[in-house]
Amino acid sequence: MSDIEFSYFQSLKNAIQDKYLETHSPSHDDISKWRGIDIIYFQEDLRQKAKGNISEKTFYTYFKNNAQEKTPRIDMLNILSVYVGYSSWFEFKKKNPVSLPTPKPEIVEEKNSPETAEQINTNQAPESSDLSPTKQQPVSIDNQAVDEINNQIANRSQHSNFLKRYLWLGISIFLFAVVLVLVFYDNLFYKKYTYAFIDADRNSSIKGELDVKIIRENESPILFKVKPNAPFVYETKSKNLKMEISSPFYKSETITRDLTNAPDTENIELKPNEYAVQLYYYSKSIKDFKKKTSELNKLISDNALIYQVVDSDIYGIETLDKQKYISLVTLPTTSLENLEVIDSQMKNGKIVMIKFKITDDEKKK
Repeated sequence: MSDIEFSYFQSLKNAIQDKYLETHSPSHDDISKWRGIDIIYFQEDLRQKAKGNISEKTFYTYFKNNAQEKTPRIDMLNILSVYVGYSSWFEFKKKNPVSLPTPKPEIVEEKNSPETAEQINTNQAPESSDLSPTKQQPVSIDNQAVDEINNQIANRSQHSNFLKRYLWLGISIFLFAVVLVLVFYDNLFYKKYTYAFIDADRNSSIKGELDVKIIRENESPILFKVKPNAPFVYETKSKNLKMEISSPFYKSETITRDLTNAPDTENIELKPNEYAVQLYYYSKSIKDFKKKTSELNKLISDNALIYQVVDSDIYGIETLDKQKYISLVTLPTTSLENLEVIDSQMKNGKIVMIKFKITDDEKKK
């Protein structure tokens, strides 16, 4: 990407900022300082005026910290250009020319030193032939003894190389066989166990994603992701199993098993987290604005810690207070359809922690 192209994009960002400020009052006038709810309002305005969408990740990459001086894809540039009143990115550049300073050419003076001139003269001097006054006459010797010695040395070398080659081949085959024996010998002691997770209230399979953390003594835990309606399959040669099962909508469970005589398959019941289900329902599903606001006020503690996880390598998480969260989830925008509650915590009948994210809905082309 050229510097001129990035300069055009900087001009476009300024135009977008000015266009948005005509009808909105974000937390900061500077577009690079916009945060979660500001970005959501901008996404909605972009959908209405340009019939397109920009993902949260794209916004953070190109508008908040563009250290690599990159520009978005051409389709995204076209949508942003339409937003500020142009038919395309090409028309925006045509009607908003920018220029870069032209660097001054560097003048390099070359001087021929006496040594250089001497080298040039030397290189240009014709080569003389027959410089030596006399020519060396060939010497005639008997090479038979020398040839026999060379042949013996060659034969011994070939024989030595042959032995080395097959010696290394034999060692390699032996080591490979040892590795195979160790691998298959170890696998003989592994056993496969299958666990299916059931909703304790509905007696049906879990339709959401689960986290299964295997706890092993003197080792770090191992985390597995279990897909909706799928069983968890685990292979081990250990005689004991301890695992922690967690989900945004179910209460966490710690399961321990003695695998000496344990069955190969087992169903494990999980109890629903009623408060987490209510939070999801009132945050996303219900359409009645007054009822949604009232129920969320009852459900969430005034001092709750609320985190929005951001899909960005630079900005990983942002915090909101209770009222900002309620305003966000009661805002009738299409972004609300992609809201996902990752985790929540309860204390004294109130939700004291919420962690959520808005998934990327930008259409990939």
